[in-house]
Amino acid sequence: MFIRRTCRTGATARTTLLATSALAALTALPAGANAQDGAVADPAAAPAAVENAPIVVTGSRIRRDPADETAPRAVLNEEVIESRGYTTAAQALNELTTNTPQLSQADGGGESSGSGQQFPDLFGLGPGRTLTLVNGRRMVTTSSGLGDAQVDANIIPLGLLERVEVVQGGGAAVYGSDAIAGVVNYVLKDDFEGIELDAQSGISSRGDYHTYSLRGTAGTNFADGRGNVAVDIGYARSPLLRFADRPLSALGRLTVSNPDDTGPDDGIPSVTELLDAHFWEFNANGVLFNTPAPFTRFLTQLDGTPLQFAPDGGLVSFDPGEQVGIPFASGGDGFAYRDLVGLRSGVERLTGNLIASYELSNAVTARAELLYARTEGEEIPQGHSRTILNFGTYAGPVIFTTDNPFLSDEARDTLAAANPGFAFGAPIFLSKYFHDLTPSNRQDHQTETYRGVVGLEGDFAAGWRDFYWTVSGSYARVEGSQRRWEVDNAKYANAIDAALSGGSIVCAINADGTPDNDDPACAPINPFGDGNVSRAAQEYVSVRAGQDYTNEQIDFLATLGGDLFRLPGGNVQFSLAYEHRDEQVSFMPMEANRLGLFGGGTMELAQSGGYNTDEFSGELLVPVVSSDMDVPLVETLELGAAGRYVDNSIAGKEEVWDLSARWQPVHGVTLRASRSRNFRAPTLTQLFAPSSTSLGSVGRDPCDADRISSGPNPDVRYANCLALFEANPGYGVEADGSNAGDSAADRLAGFQNPAENFQRATITTGGNPDLRNEVSDTFTYGVVLQPAFIPGLTISADRVEIDLEDGLSPFTTEDFAAACYDNVDPDPEVCSAFSRIANPDGLNPGGAILSGTTTTFNAGVVRYRGEIYAIDYRFEPAGGDLGRFHVGINATHNSLLTTSVTGETFVRTDDTYLKPTWEGRFNLDWNKGPVRLSYQAYYLDETRAAFDATIENNPNPILSSNLTHSLSAQFDAGAMSFRLGVDNLTDEQPSYPQIAYGDILGRRFWAGIKVQM
Repeated sequence: MFIRRTCRTGATARTTLLATSALAALTALPAGANAQDGAVADPAAAPAAVENAPIVVTGSRIRRDPADETAPRAVLNEEVIESRGYTTAAQALNELTTNTPQLSQADGGGESSGSGQQFPDLFGLGPGRTLTLVNGRRMVTTSSGLGDAQVDANIIPLGLLERVEVVQGGGAAVYGSDAIAGVVNYVLKDDFEGIELDAQSGISSRGDYHTYSLRGTAGTNFADGRGNVAVDIGYARSPLLRFADRPLSALGRLTVSNPDDTGPDDGIPSVTELLDAHFWEFNANGVLFNTPAPFTRFLTQLDGTPLQFAPDGGLVSFDPGEQVGIPFASGGDGFAYRDLVGLRSGVERLTGNLIASYELSNAVTARAELLYARTEGEEIPQGHSRTILNFGTYAGPVIFTTDNPFLSDEARDTLAAANPGFAFGAPIFLSKYFHDLTPSNRQDHQTETYRGVVGLEGDFAAGWRDFYWTVSGSYARVEGSQRRWEVDNAKYANAIDAALSGGSIVCAINADGTPDNDDPACAPINPFGDGNVSRAAQEYVSVRAGQDYTNEQIDFLATLGGDLFRLPGGNVQFSLAYEHRDEQVSFMPMEANRLGLFGGGTMELAQSGGYNTDEFSGELLVPVVSSDMDVPLVETLELGAAGRYVDNSIAGKEEVWDLSARWQPVHGVTLRASRSRNFRAPTLTQLFAPSSTSLGSVGRDPCDADRISSGPNPDVRYANCLALFEANPGYGVEADGSNAGDSAADRLAGFQNPAENFQRATITTGGNPDLRNEVSDTFTYGVVLQPAFIPGLTISADRVEIDLEDGLSPFTTEDFAAACYDNVDPDPEVCSAFSRIANPDGLNPGGAILSGTTTTFNAGVVRYRGEIYAIDYRFEPAGGDLGRFHVGINATHNSLLTTSVTGETFVRTDDTYLKPTWEGRFNLDWNKGPVRLSYQAYYLDETRAAFDATIENNPNPILSSNLTHSLSAQFDAGAMSFRLGVDNLTDEQPSYPQIAYGDILGRRFWAGIKVQM
């Protein structure tokens, strides 16, 4: 959105429409969402120069006094960002207690840390339900896959960022799709002059986690001050971290069935902690089995001692660890669970931004924006395993005999002594996690974002009425890629079978000496030990895999606003807008993906799609009573209305609206309320993501013995699973058939689904072209206090209530299974989205999930209830002799956050580590002369590990509260300024055992310098 330089670009938010017959065509809309006022994360945010001037601020396209808002708008300015050492916009957003931080961090459940992209997520409703704007205009989606329409905060350049405005609750009537939880608007400077160079570096107290940022900004006025052009270039990097790098995550903690549990009411957890967890069935050197089944009695043993390969390929003893079950043990020589994936993704980013404006006349200004961003994320995903747990699949163990030429004579003798049959060609099963089968075990994500905006804005008068208008167009494009090394199944099969020919080790040969395969490039694999695969073998079997994707957006926006007519309370103001948007997406899997060369052999298809939308919106602001009308108990009274009509070429038509009121009964006390209806259209990735099938884990199986007595409806879950096992006699039968005659209840009580932790099931992932819009109703109301007897003090409290239906929910196999077994009358389509193995197959017990689905469904229901509290106090004791103080307190009380996949069974995440009951930040800033000191405390309330967590189902059902402290200082020395700080001063770790409830990075130091010319 564009505004004259005297009324700087503010961010758009919430349109008021339909209160007159001229706007009646836009009314016909049900009731919906609201925002709250003044939950200002740091009211230092709004520029003092325009503090009381009518401008456009996020929440409305009507120019108004920034203090006269009906929505809770939090503001973060550049001073806050700089003085606290933030190097990304994502860090600044974490100032808000309403925002759920996106940390690019693994949660300890076996999933990797992700692409490194970070998105705002207000109230925990999901990043796709918070709309991101730049200067009041939409941004192109930067994410891919089944994800929502999200904009990575890493692409926002900081050098020209003036402030961040956040409307907390609703906004779709003004801005359209996605503004359900709220709106984040990055407001850029439009009058920068001079040259500014900035550098910052940081390190943790453990000597790791080095961070760097460099930035250069330059701008100048021209044409006697009628024009301005500014450019900013920035670079920043944060490193990758492993689980072993931090004390809590290094514990390798998980839970397994508790053999001491005697029942659901004995006060003994059904699961128990396992520390230093290892997969005892495999490691990077290779564990040996006589029989391809994951039982310790089948381990290859010499004189009762299990065997494994040493890194150099020799044979040594193997310790499977303590508490051996399937698949985990405590300690031992198996593969450490903490090494399965990385803890934090590494992120490297380069941003460039250009902003220009030129006053064509006193009434018309031309503007242009150019943005470029390149971000690279690096993660450690699960690697290349060939284990006994996956026998019978492409990822099964290496099968070899003592004829393998890579074996030493000593190793052959040891194997023959362990099992005489080996000397006569009996197969040996090597269970192994390859670190060296490909050139790298990391996965890279890269996005390049291009965006250009041009537009005109101006104002004019017609009689006594003042009007203002904008016309602008933008084009944005994201080119993204995901890359990883995979193993070509066919070439691996060639190379893993080695033979001796003419004194050289080659790929397998037939009895007559001819090659067993017709590939002359084949290079044999040495699977014994760690690091012994040759470079030639790596190059032969490795194949580059991943996908490229492109998101494109063309947007045209025209607005007209101004005065309609006069009432005793003041001028009735309006704003009208028309927006046309065209969105396109394309997915191009790499050749290896299209040919199905790796994994389960699924051939992925390229896919593309698009939609366009025409949207009309309007706002109306009606001042009913003003302060000079002398109405008892009504200092001021203002009503607002907004409406939006949407015609989407795929999702169809939608009508959303917003009604608001602001009442000031006496000076210094303001009451506000809003009722609105908001929506989110399905994204192109949700609609058209390419379908692929591969082996994967299924997540938590409700019928697994570890979870049979938990969930939102434990009795319903147990009854459904028991009926399933009664109807299928093979379910719950062990792979060796030892419990085939047990009752259904006994088989269910001992059932462990190995597909929870291993890539055992065939998972089909893809888009869903039958999706429709999700809609929400939002109600907010609150109070703002600005007592005259305490100048500089503002207190606000706002209630937010959001009810969402037809939610666009990412369904995984775990979700389908939960929806199936936790409902009294489950939907047959939900239960048919996955299948189970009828009988034990020698590797899996009967009833293990065989196939599953990951897609998006219109089935979700979300309900949120909470309050936002803010206190902002600025004062100068002793007439300023002691400096200037600022106290800021922000807190969010989450009283309800419940989600249903199917609309029938709800899972609450309030009062859990995902959304604790209370979150709070306390800021204390002191300025005097060139010195600024800041202190910040961040508090997370005591909470539950899960809403249904009890001592019966969780050995740690309660997580303790978490409090971190940070300090920073800044000193201005003329053209140079210095800053330094320490985050998490006391090195407070996350609340045990949840690695995501608190700051896993620990104490960190940083220092920066800025030079201005």
